[in-house]
Amino acid sequence: MCSLNLTLAQYWRNAPLESEEYNILNVASCSVNGGGLVAFSDSQAESGRHSVEPSQKESKKKLVVLGTGWAGTSFLKDLDISSYDVQVVSPRNYFAFTPLLPSVTCGTVEARSIVEPIRNMIKKRSGEINFWEADCLKIDAANKRVFCRSNLDASVVGSNEFSLEYDYLVIAVGAQVNTFNTPGVLEYCHFLKEVEDAQRIRRTVIDCFEKAILPGLSEEERRTNLHFIIVGGGPTGVEFAAELHDFVQEDLVKLYPSVKDLVKITVIQSGDHILNTFDERISSFAEQKFQRDGIEVLTGSRVVNVSDKFINMKMKSTGEVFSVPHGMVLWSTGVGARPVVKDFMEQIGQGNRRVLATDEWLRVKGCQDVYALGDCATIDQRKIMEDILTIFKAADKDKSGTLTMDEFEDVIEDILVSLVDSQAKSLPATAQVGAQQGAYLSRCFNIREQCETNPEGPRLFRGSARHQFRPFRYKHLGQFAPLGGDQAAAELPGDWVSMGHSTQWLWYSVYAR
Repeated sequence: MCSLNLTLAQYWRNAPLESEEYNILNVASCSVNGGGLVAFSDSQAESGRHSVEPSQKESKKKLVVLGTGWAGTSFLKDLDISSYDVQVVSPRNYFAFTPLLPSVTCGTVEARSIVEPIRNMIKKRSGEINFWEADCLKIDAANKRVFCRSNLDASVVGSNEFSLEYDYLVIAVGAQVNTFNTPGVLEYCHFLKEVEDAQRIRRTVIDCFEKAILPGLSEEERRTNLHFIIVGGGPTGVEFAAELHDFVQEDLVKLYPSVKDLVKITVIQSGDHILNTFDERISSFAEQKFQRDGIEVLTGSRVVNVSDKFINMKMKSTGEVFSVPHGMVLWSTGVGARPVVKDFMEQIGQGNRRVLATDEWLRVKGCQDVYALGDCATIDQRKIMEDILTIFKAADKDKSGTLTMDEFEDVIEDILVSLVDSQAKSLPATAQVGAQQGAYLSRCFNIREQCETNPEGPRLFRGSARHQFRPFRYKHLGQFAPLGGDQAAAELPGDWVSMGHSTQWLWYSVYAR
C-alpha cells in the first residue's frame, strides 16, 4: 500500500527548532508504516488545589485560552502576546492535523507526522506563554475564573486541581462525539476525534483479522469478525471506509489470504445519500465508487442500539428493525458539546442550545469578556429588524424620525449586508472554520485597546474605513473527500466540482505544500 509519510512541523510558520529541521507535510516514502504517537508529558502544578497567579506581567490583562485545536492554535499563532499575560489550558499538549486522522487509522500516514508539541510552538514565539496540561472542569463567569484538573497519570507527583483568573477568556475546546443517547455506543463503538482514537482503530482492525484466522471458527464467525461497520456517511465516515478498503485490498489480504473473501465494509447513513453536505454530483460519484469497490451503503437507516456483537437498525421507510453482526463499529454521526461547555451554557442561560451562541464578533452571549470559537460555538445571527432600527437611528442625524435621500443612500449598503447576515446558515464544524475564526479573533485582540472605547453597532462595524473591528466573515475555500483507490472528489469555490484521480493529487498538493 503506497503511503504518505507526512511531517507536520511548520504550522506555526516561524523559524525551525534549533535541534531539528522540519518540512511542511513533505511526501517522503511509499511503504506501509505503523503509526506511533510520540508521548509528550508536562507537569507544572504544585501539590494541593491552588490558584495559579503569575508573578510577572501584573499590569497586563490576563488572557486564558482553553484548547489547542485548530481554533486555539490559530488564535495563539497570530496573537500579539506582548499585550497580554497568556495562559493556555488543554488536556493534550500537542496540535493535531485532524484532516489526516482517517489516514492514520490504516497507516497511510504515521501518527507522529500529524502532531506538533504545543511547547515547540510556544518556544518559537517571542514572549511568554504559560501552558498547563489539564482539563477545564468549570468556568465561573461571575468571578472570572476557570477551574482545572491535571489529566496526567496519578503516579506523577503534583497537583490535581488548580484555578486561573482571567480578564478575557477564549473557549476553543472543540466538541465531543454526539451519540444521540443511543444505547451501547459508548461501550462498543470507536470514535475518530483524536490521534489516540486513530491508533486504537488500527489495532482493532488488525485484531479482527487475527481473530478471524483462529482455528475452530465457523465461516459465519469469521465473517462476523471481518465485518466493519461505519455509522455516519459524512466526510469522516466516508474517508475512513475508503482508507479501510484500500488497506484491506492492498495489504491485509496478502497477510491473511485465507480470509480475503470474507471481509465486508458497510456504511450506515440516516439520510438518503452519503456526503449529503456536498454537491449532489459528488454524493452520486462517491456512491458509485463504493458500489464498484464492494462497500455496502445502507441509506435511510437509523441505529437503534449497539452490542458487543450486533448492531440493531431501523429502516425509516418501513419501520423494520433488524440486526447485523459486526467485528468493529466506527461511530461518526456529528458532534455535541463537552461537559464543561454544557455546564457553562446552563450558567449563562443557554441551556437549551446545542453549542455556545456567540455574536458576529465571537463574543459569548450572556456574559462579558468571554469568546468562543471552533466546534464548541456557533454564531447566532441577529434579526434583520434589530439591525435596521439601529442603522436608522445612526443615520437620522437630525433626529427628525425620517431619512433624507442622502441619509438613506448612506446606509443602504449596511441594510443589505445585514439582510445577508440574517439569512446565513450555521457554520460547519470543520478545521477550516476554526482556523479562520482563530486568526480573526487574534487580529481583534491585537487592536483591541485602541478600539475598546468606540461604541459597538452595525453601522460602526460595517462598510469600508468605518471601524477596525468588522464582524467575522467565513470564507469557504472548498472541501475534499478522498474516496480510495487514488480517487477523490472536491467542491471548490465558484461551483466548481472535481472528481477522479486528478483530484486526489490536488488533495495531496493542498496538504503537502
